[in-house]
Amino acid sequence: MTNRIALTFEDGVTRFIEARAGELVADAAYREGVNIPMDCRDGACGTCKCRCEQGNYTLGSYIEDAMTEDEAAAGYVLTCQMKAQSDCVIRIPASSAACKVKPGALAATMVEARKLSPTTIGFTVAVQDKAALSFLPGQYVNVSVPGTTQTRSYSFSSMPKAGAVEFLVRNIPGGLMSSYLADRAGVGDALTITGPIGSFYLREVKRPVLFLAGGTGLAPFLAMLEVLQASGTQQPVHMIYGVTNDADLVEVDKLHAFAKTIPGFTFATVVADAASDHPRKGYVTHHLPDAALHGGDVDIYLCGPPPMVDAVRAFLDTRGVSPASFHFEKFSPSEAGK
Repeated sequence: MTNRIALTFEDGVTRFIEARAGELVADAAYREGVNIPMDCRDGACGTCKCRCEQGNYTLGSYIEDAMTEDEAAAGYVLTCQMKAQSDCVIRIPASSAACKVKPGALAATMVEARKLSPTTIGFTVAVQDKAALSFLPGQYVNVSVPGTTQTRSYSFSSMPKAGAVEFLVRNIPGGLMSSYLADRAGVGDALTITGPIGSFYLREVKRPVLFLAGGTGLAPFLAMLEVLQASGTQQPVHMIYGVTNDADLVEVDKLHAFAKTIPGFTFATVVADAASDHPRKGYVTHHLPDAALHGGDVDIYLCGPPPMVDAVRAFLDTRGVSPASFHFEKFSPSEAGK
């Protein structure tokens, strides 16, 4: 039996390794060519101290100078002493380059490009090596644009299904990827996806959750909701999905389906255009109820353009709310990606 360990580095790159039963995480990493920080290997120096954000594990012996009891209680581990008891997510306080890790590149083919609205395109690709397709819900990859040497960055908008994954793209007139998807994309076109990348991903749900999505920033939340649908949760999850114009609202049918299958999941949509007939007009912060903040006992995930991130931060400061955790991903409204 093995457990899958996601090692997330400080530059956003993630590498997945397999730890055998009873194997030290450090040994599993080195066996698979990942040189995580290491020195004494005896639980004495603290060089390999990392934080386990998700999963169950046991720790061997170590001294106070290497890791305090408070740190251990907060989820810190010494990988030279840690043995995984389940799949885990471990944050490594070093860059991937320092650990001689490069983002993995996977060959893929175009399955479908579909126009979801005048402003948004969805597309699906299938990878050849299905076993190598691993990522945390919320992460993104660099996608090559067929016929060019350039790439664009997109969050996964689904979890893998038989080696296929989905993405959302803002349809920008004249945009490199937009033009390809709208005019030339064909089934079987070859492309490459490189990653996964990003520290914006769903952590273990231990308290109420608030999702705030702006435009195509909805994409990572769709992947997160798929995971919650499969695993279940006892905590309330509320989403506010804000867009500029009515045409920007896409995949709402999926949100309704999630609301029926994930107990405690609710959502609201908001349109900024004052001329819209939408029942909720304005910005996300105009429709953020106090109840969704749970007095600060809440994990907030936000994916949207920089002004939206700044507005939410200012809103929380004004309300005097300090959430238990606040994870965000800023992106440009252009195709330059993240």
